[in-house]
Amino acid sequence: MPRRRRRRRRRRRRRREARRLARPSPGPAPQWPARAAPWRRGAGMERKARFSQLAAEQVALVIGGILGGLLLLLLLMEVSRCLWKRLCATFAYEELSGTTAASSTQGHKLCPPDARTQASRPPGVPFVVPPSLQSQDWVPRSSREWAQAAQDPCPALELLPHATGSNLGDACVVGTINPELYKIPEDKSETHFPEGCLGRLWFSVEYQQQAERLLVGLIKAQRLQAPSETCSPLVKLHLLPDERRFLQSKTKCRTTSPQFDEHFIFQVSSRSVTQRVLRFSVYHVDRQRKHQLLGQVLFPLKKETLEGDCRRIIWRDLEAESLEPPSKFGDLQFCLSYNDCLNRLTVIVLRAKGLRLQEDTSFVSVLVKVSLMNHNKFVKCKKTSAVLGSANPVYSETFSFKANPAELDTASLSLTVLQRAEGDRSLELGRVVVGPYMYARGKELEHWNEMLSKPKELVRRWHALCHTTEP
Repeated sequence: MPRRRRRRRRRRRRRREARRLARPSPGPAPQWPARAAPWRRGAGMERKARFSQLAAEQVALVIGGILGGLLLLLLLMEVSRCLWKRLCATFAYEELSGTTAASSTQGHKLCPPDARTQASRPPGVPFVVPPSLQSQDWVPRSSREWAQAAQDPCPALELLPHATGSNLGDACVVGTINPELYKIPEDKSETHFPEGCLGRLWFSVEYQQQAERLLVGLIKAQRLQAPSETCSPLVKLHLLPDERRFLQSKTKCRTTSPQFDEHFIFQVSSRSVTQRVLRFSVYHVDRQRKHQLLGQVLFPLKKETLEGDCRRIIWRDLEAESLEPPSKFGDLQFCLSYNDCLNRLTVIVLRAKGLRLQEDTSFVSVLVKVSLMNHNKFVKCKKTSAVLGSANPVYSETFSFKANPAELDTASLSLTVLQRAEGDRSLELGRVVVGPYMYARGKELEHWNEMLSKPKELVRRWHALCHTTEP
């Protein structure tokens, strides 16, 4: 019995297993979204509100940080600007004190630093006793004595230690402000015009070494002497000795003080730029379009004027073109001036024209030798720079000689134009001797006498060269 029961159970199990296997497997049951409870919906909205609040707080923090950084940057810039101003003021004060000390050693008469004591100085004015004078006995002053000293710019002699060689006539109290040091020098270029001035021209010159270009700026002109009531000026620019090529400005209508503001470029090598001369020719254009020369300016290009990378603004007075033909051996123009206070004779060699150069030499350069003579004896000799290959050289060089008034009756000036050839050879092209009646006649004597009658003034004239065989 038990075996049969077991078999039946086994069969039933097999049948159930077979039925289960034969039955199709049911799919996953559909999951319907469960409705959120009302309390769950409120929690989500609260979460969203909290998130938006956190985002707004973060944006506000970022904007606040940016604004704070900008304010901090502005504060740092203001502090640095104040510190820079204070530093510049300190440097300017130190430079001023240095220049004052230097000027005092050159002849400006100031009171010695022992004229005031540290107790007598006003508040806010620093004063330190030099180490070399700390061993002196100082006399203290009260505030009332200081007020009296402020009225009297130079203290009494008995209160000062003895200083040899000091003149207290033009002295001042140490520590006080000298207004003369802070005065801006007056620009007399637009206010002071000499008598017979044909006009004045302003221009700028700059040379670019790498590009080998000469930049010329034509700025303005004033007080042009026009032949008629209306003036229409223009300017032609030549780079001598090349007279065929020129640059021309625009014509300004109906004005004697034109404003040009034009720029011109000349291509010139660095080797020959110092041998060139800028010529500005100012013309008046009439109704028939004819050009009438009002004046010209000759500006030699020297190393001093071309140094540096910044342009220099220069002004020159117009000169009338000499209509007289050159003399047989050429002409030389120079200025003479005598300063009776300094006992100084000044010679300015301007230019020459119509020189008869010796063409048999391959290398030609012309210079002028200026010699001061006394009783036919050479006292001193100076030479200009040599100008290459030009029969009309321009120099504009100044020379000074020491000459006492008693020596002017026996002194004379000899200006010799020399031509240098290959080697050390030099050929004399002509000579001019200017002096008193003992040595000169005619225009040369008139030039010398006019120089003596007008001290401290430049007297300019042309002189014809004379050819001599003397050494």
